[in-house]
Amino acid sequence: MEYEVIVVGGGHAGCEAALATSRLGHKTLLVTGNIKNIADMPCNPSIGGSAKGIVVREIDALGGEMGNNADKSHIQIKMLNSSKGPAVRALRAQADKITYPRNMQETLNNQENLDIKESLVEDLITEDGRITGVILENNEKIKCKSVILTTGTYLKADILIGSTRHREGPHGERPSQHLSDALARLGFKVIRLKTGTPQRIDKNSIDFSKTQVETGDNVFHTFSYYNEPMYKIEDQVPCHLIYTTPKTHQIIRDNLTKSSMYGGLNDIKGVGPRYCPSIEDKIVRFSDKERHQLFLEPESLYYDDIYLQGFSTSMPHDIQEQMVHSLPGLENAKILKYAYAIEYDAIDAKDLKQTLETKIIENLYTAGQINGTSGYEEAACQGLIAGINAALKLENREPLILKRNEAYIGVLIDDLVTKGVRDPYRLLTSRAEYRLLLRHDNADLRLSEYGHQIGLINEEKYKKLQTKKQEIEELKNLLKTNKITPTKETNEFLKSINSAQIKDGLTLYDLLRRPEVSMETLNHFIEIPYNELVKEQVEISIKYEGYIKKAEKEAEKMLNLENKKIPEDIDYDKIHNLASEAKQKLKEVRPTSIGQAIRISGVNPADISIIMVYLKKEYNHEFK
Repeated sequence: MEYEVIVVGGGHAGCEAALATSRLGHKTLLVTGNIKNIADMPCNPSIGGSAKGIVVREIDALGGEMGNNADKSHIQIKMLNSSKGPAVRALRAQADKITYPRNMQETLNNQENLDIKESLVEDLITEDGRITGVILENNEKIKCKSVILTTGTYLKADILIGSTRHREGPHGERPSQHLSDALARLGFKVIRLKTGTPQRIDKNSIDFSKTQVETGDNVFHTFSYYNEPMYKIEDQVPCHLIYTTPKTHQIIRDNLTKSSMYGGLNDIKGVGPRYCPSIEDKIVRFSDKERHQLFLEPESLYYDDIYLQGFSTSMPHDIQEQMVHSLPGLENAKILKYAYAIEYDAIDAKDLKQTLETKIIENLYTAGQINGTSGYEEAACQGLIAGINAALKLENREPLILKRNEAYIGVLIDDLVTKGVRDPYRLLTSRAEYRLLLRHDNADLRLSEYGHQIGLINEEKYKKLQTKKQEIEELKNLLKTNKITPTKETNEFLKSINSAQIKDGLTLYDLLRRPEVSMETLNHFIEIPYNELVKEQVEISIKYEGYIKKAEKEAEKMLNLENKKIPEDIDYDKIHNLASEAKQKLKEVRPTSIGQAIRISGVNPADISIIMVYLKKEYNHEFK
């Protein structure tokens, strides 16, 4: 049977890609090595987190599934950084490792235009630089028009523990042995990366009296803007906080050479994640720190495994026993699953367009850890964008390319295709220069218009969005048209909340600008008949109005540079006086605009000036 789209891999990227193309009406085949492990969570039992939680909301705003599924599957949820500014707030949920995959598999199985096949793809079929199909491990050939590779950590995966190396994927599964070789033959630069996972501990062997309880929030949250809460606040399962001890650090230092990464294996080529390092890496790199925090996180309501967040290692099992038993509350802990590192193949993301289509093979897309990222959320958003763009190209429609001021997803993809990676890429709020614009509370306002235009946000959801926009404007006008006057009662109330008294009339809009005044405060003066989401949006937009306008001005400058397009056929070798490093990087990345060129490491302002002069002379480009 011939398909329009074949998605290779059933992880978080593969699920979003397959759902996007099939929901947009394209006959799709999802090929995965083990159907039971679709949407599996081989590492941490959480969805969201700093920056990542905003990405989940962006996925939802575009019509993806991760946020909706997380709402149905979590056992605890909280807002991170709730006491800080809105730019860094983000949701994080403890997801149930049984329920989350089960719900996602049910969604996939009930999706029209989507078939699922259990097998490994070991080669690609191409004709004249275009993808035309895949070859399975049994040599079966399946024809298609587009392929989306979402292979996770399974390309030539090796499990590393101490001085041992085993060719297998997470859970001891079969890895893909030949697909990365096929990519190399087609001209892709294949790189080697590494990540790891910590121990799972038997809950019944932990002394929780020596730990600090970390509960979920006592207010309701949802990742999806369109869901009502599906849980009871009092039923949330707690996590627990502990810290490493001097004994832990000494055990690690004494046995450092037994770690795979520090002498246990001499043939490791993979580079590990800079922002999620192993515990031995933390001890070496941050030797001045007396302790490191660890979280005991429940994996599921259906079994008693506790995930030891922050204790990833590639030490031998006997050393892991000593390390774990040196921790408070874990002196008698039973390790149910030992930690390990995993090394795997990926591609250089500079071989991708901003649509996530490869520059080398037409209609071949890649998403997730094959592109050098880490994390379920980073994978899912790439899968969604790859799926959307594969579908749009089949329909001869313009692609979806999110800008850096529009979404964290845009930041992530631009970073990947412009800079590539040396180590597994993780989203951080610091990577987004316009993070005040990219908040968790406004992802629907930023992106749902795109989701609706593409066809993944239905009319019912779209009407809900339009109502929200209308109510936001109504509430702003209400606050602008209602004034308070300097009566004795008013000033006594302002004094009671430590706010300056007034001598003239003041609109509620201007009153709300004061740091000590909240939307709830205004209830003293008028009734505000709008829901909490609308009130939150209005309060943030008023309080941070000056900062938001400044960020928008900066974004406008960036957009002007993005609009200065660089022709695809430009020959950088013909540009005289261009620095050799800049020439090499520009030929490698092939930026589509001056804005993207500026962000390439190794390209300096002088190089940009030379390019602009050349474009004006040779292409009659006028730059203002």
